[in-house]
Amino acid sequence: MPKGRDKELIDRRDRALCRRYYYWTEVRRLRFDDALKILSKEEFFLSEERILAIIRDSRKIDVAVPAVPKVRMPRLNYRQLSLFTDDAGCPVSQIRRETKI
Repeated sequence: MPKGRDKELIDRRDRALCRRYYYWTEVRRLRFDDALKILSKEEFFLSEERILAIIRDSRKIDVAVPAVPKVRMPRLNYRQLSLFTDDAGCPVSQIRRETKI
């Protein structure tokens, strides 16, 4: 029996970790840093850095987690921002203007 860790068990752990990461970030809609904390402290007992490395390396192997499309955040201009009401009591005129009307 060879010494060291079983490669098949490590591969199964990595796949399970990727599935759980997908669950926390896409199904439960947690931020990735909160998902890393849960995976690190409660589920897999690995450091957050190691979990990130496993997730990055999972792109190289075939993992049963579907690819998540990247979505660009919309950019709002000053006119669109002025439509929102300010609950804090600050006047809308104090919104920093970066684009012209």
